[in-house]
Amino acid sequence: MDLLALADFNLVARHGGFGRAARASGRPKATLSRRVAELEAALNLRLFERGGRLLKLTEEGRALFQRTGALLTELDETAAAIASGGDRPRGRLRVSAPLLFSQTAMGRIAAGFALKYPDVRLEVTTEDRPVDMVEEGYDLVIRVNPDPDESLVGRSFLRDRLVVVASPHLARPHLDGQADDRTVPAVVRGPAGGGGTWDVVGPAGRARIAVDTVLHLSSLVMVRDAVRAGVGAARLPISLVSHDLAAGTLVHWGDVEGPEIALWALYPSRRLLSARVSAFLDYLKEAFPAGTPEELAAYVGGA
Repeated sequence: MDLLALADFNLVARHGGFGRAARASGRPKATLSRRVAELEAALNLRLFERGGRLLKLTEEGRALFQRTGALLTELDETAAAIASGGDRPRGRLRVSAPLLFSQTAMGRIAAGFALKYPDVRLEVTTEDRPVDMVEEGYDLVIRVNPDPDESLVGRSFLRDRLVVVASPHLARPHLDGQADDRTVPAVVRGPAGGGGTWDVVGPAGRARIAVDTVLHLSSLVMVRDAVRAGVGAARLPISLVSHDLAAGTLVHWGDVEGPEIALWALYPSRRLLSARVSAFLDYLKEAFPAGTPEELAAYVGGA
């Protein structure tokens, strides 16, 4: 198989069209089109559905892109490392991270990593949706309690837990097992329903809080700020409110029952990791050596 033609195919697939690939690489559009056509002829396969402004990979084209993209990247990195006389991380590193972690910690992490590895061009995108790492060109994604994925491997590097907090001026319901018909105003993230119950574990054991949602907000930082203002109670990560609890601006009503929150760094399953991905994983470990909520709270500071 012609590796140059394969590299051109990956370039076009990654950018979604011959014109975009030509502009990004400085290569003639006609050359890219010819090389991809030659590869299709050699394989006796159609790799793209042609028509419209954007090309769409066929099923066979998608399979080829997924299986060869990482291998070509490793070949490029190996050649660059040999040429430079070492294996110092270099090149572009694309990371996708969830909103809250990005807002509270990723800025400092990215800055520290860039200072330590000046030959790496780090690009961080903030989004909570599950991304397609191969198709969207990410080297690593950070996710909260991710679903199992056979195509990805990774490691958990940080833990957190949810707690119910409120302003000290908000009337606290009975959490000691006594009957309490009061409904607590609540602030939630996302378009949840108007009411319901929260199961919490406090000093006196398990309790159930009846809530009426008075605010729906799109980020947990916004939820925390609204709770600080006294509009209602909320379920928030302990790392986000530790400083408020210590200062007395918020009070702890109890821990939310449920599984622990775990942040994972995920990357495509392959035997050889690029030097830049390995360096970023090591840097996360340096930032959070024990992976505890307290370490993340120290990063959050007074944000």
